[in-house]
Amino acid sequence: MKFAIIGCGRISYKHVEALVHNRESAVLEAVCDNVVERAQKRSIEYAQAVAAAAAPSVYANYIDMLREADIDVVVIATESGYHAEIAKYCMYMQKHVIVEKPMALSTNDADEMIEVARANGVKLCICHQNRFNKSIVELREALTEGRFGKLINGTARILWARDMNYYKQAPWRGTWAQDGGTLMNQCIHNIDLLQWMLGGEIDTVYAQTGNYIRDIEAEDFGTILIRFKNGTIGLVEGSACVYPKNLEETLSIFGDRGTACIGGLAVNKIETWRFADNKDKEEDVLLEQQDDPDSVYGYGHIPLYKDMIEAVRDGREPLVNGEEGRKGMQIILAAYKSQKTGQPVKYDGLKFATIDMRNEDVR
Repeated sequence: MKFAIIGCGRISYKHVEALVHNRESAVLEAVCDNVVERAQKRSIEYAQAVAAAAAPSVYANYIDMLREADIDVVVIATESGYHAEIAKYCMYMQKHVIVEKPMALSTNDADEMIEVARANGVKLCICHQNRFNKSIVELREALTEGRFGKLINGTARILWARDMNYYKQAPWRGTWAQDGGTLMNQCIHNIDLLQWMLGGEIDTVYAQTGNYIRDIEAEDFGTILIRFKNGTIGLVEGSACVYPKNLEETLSIFGDRGTACIGGLAVNKIETWRFADNKDKEEDVLLEQQDDPDSVYGYGHIPLYKDMIEAVRDGREPLVNGEEGRKGMQIILAAYKSQKTGQPVKYDGLKFATIDMRNEDVR
């Protein structure tokens, strides 16, 4: 299966790594970035890793790339504000798409992406790679088996440090037009996991955010209260202001018969695992944990790519399709609207579907 990557910045090395590890069923044909040197670097890295006779083709313009290169799947890792535009173009060109988080900056754009994928018979996958962490897979299985009993609440804590050098490296970061703040950028993966575990369907969202010490347009700290229709409550605490370095990213789920906390550098380690059914011993589970990955991006890109390749081959939906990818993004857009109005946002269908982060009534 022939892949191309559009956007060769900070996260792109993980996509190259995923293709290297899936090289029996996938090949990187082309890379594209408007800063050509970045695309050239990724092309060389891939060719060296797989001992390719020829490096992937390098492009500065994705339209030229799609016209000239033979591509099956396009990976979009550009600035967030361009995700929807590029994804829709690629899918109109009959290409399957993997798009980095967030899939879009408005619910309407997300809905259009889902519809374009459906209309053109292609697969759309959103890169929420932490769903594939071994610890998260075990947590999901425990929930599916009913081991928690009656679910009560869950918490997602993302307490990280992002200094001004981080934002100055790429001026689109922290802007309303291209990124959003810490909730949309740093916290969306854990918010996605929280809603996936607690039940998905949401009743109301209430949020408070602020900009305390980072010279950016959007928030550097935010907290969200989510009430799900099944009665459970989700709490999100997200910060880019922690001194002097990242403190934690944890996901905790609580029921009347079970408690689990997942931590590690990238929600990759089970730290607490206690269940009334005594199916497994906590100390045994903790001994089985993986070491931390090389970065907060975690281990999940490789199995996410494997799942996408199999989805295309077998004609099924990828695990994190457009509908799934929309859910975490939608919570954050609702949080921005709640912060603006000072009121909870009720999920009420069509009225909610018009939220766009770039509009003044949201930020």
